[in-house]
Amino acid sequence: MAGGFTGLQKAAILLITLGPERSSEIIKFLSEPEIEQLTLEMANLRKVSEEQRDSVVDEFHKMCLASNYIAQGGIDYARDVLERALGEQKAFDIISRLSTSLKMRPFDLVRRSDPKQLFSFIQGEHPQTIALIMTHLPAEKAATLLSSLPQEIQAEVTKRIALMGRTSPEVLKEIEKVLEHKISNLAPTDYTSSGGIQAVVDMLNRADPGTLKIVMDVLEMDDPDLAEQIKRQMFVFEDIVLLDDRGIQLVLREVETKDLALALKGTNEEVTNKILSNMSSRASSMLKEDMQFMGPVRLREVEEAQQKIVKVIRKLEEAGAIVISRGGADEIIY
Repeated sequence: MAGGFTGLQKAAILLITLGPERSSEIIKFLSEPEIEQLTLEMANLRKVSEEQRDSVVDEFHKMCLASNYIAQGGIDYARDVLERALGEQKAFDIISRLSTSLKMRPFDLVRRSDPKQLFSFIQGEHPQTIALIMTHLPAEKAATLLSSLPQEIQAEVTKRIALMGRTSPEVLKEIEKVLEHKISNLAPTDYTSSGGIQAVVDMLNRADPGTLKIVMDVLEMDDPDLAEQIKRQMFVFEDIVLLDDRGIQLVLREVETKDLALALKGTNEEVTNKILSNMSSRASSMLKEDMQFMGPVRLREVEEAQQKIVKVIRKLEEAGAIVISRGGADEIIY
């Protein structure tokens, strides 16, 4: 290893060794403070021997190999390969260095798995176990996995995700062993935040309409308060811009002018312009006057008015009168 040098000095030596053309490509990915630190270090760097330079390059190469091994099969796989190639001590040194820089998270291999393959691993698992695994997946993968689950447990898993708090690393390790996806004995020692309402919202926003309806119908019967919390975050007043012009016009027919004026007092220009553009010139002028003469208003009153309009949107949505497009032109959430 390139002993005697700090990490910053090693980075500077590496960039100098690579030459200006390749180094310029690398620093594009660095922040301004990092570039400043490296530039200063390169400027202050005294003459480096060929042996020291080769040592730095060799260490960098081995770290890259180790990172690739981890990506392929996890820490245990990387350690086994490196021990065979470099010996136990050198392998330990490399893995120790990488463990702090990579900040390995629970279920790292699970996150890289295809949802359909992952489904075969979790079939028959307790809903709480499935929920915990899903909280560590990207929202798109969690949505696909949720749709694959039997309908009778979809809502149960969703509820457990929403109510989940903090999970100890011991529990995470045990579940990883059950799935045969061991991460490492260098797993974080602190508690990991998992789940919550926002995790459910992110997941359900990407679920197919049929799954969404089944989950919400069951939750509304089983836990109305939780269902209402999820609904409230799944569509906020500012999301009205996701409606097409026809949808906004239908909503405006159901909304009182006073509530609309109050709601717009606490929103952004994009929302205001979107609504005004779907009103007649006379109605638009009257609404602007109402907002102007209204003067200062309490935030609570604005939020209540916005929630009234959101409820109108939900009602029209459930009746099939409007649709809310999210995440792309082909995605529709009912």
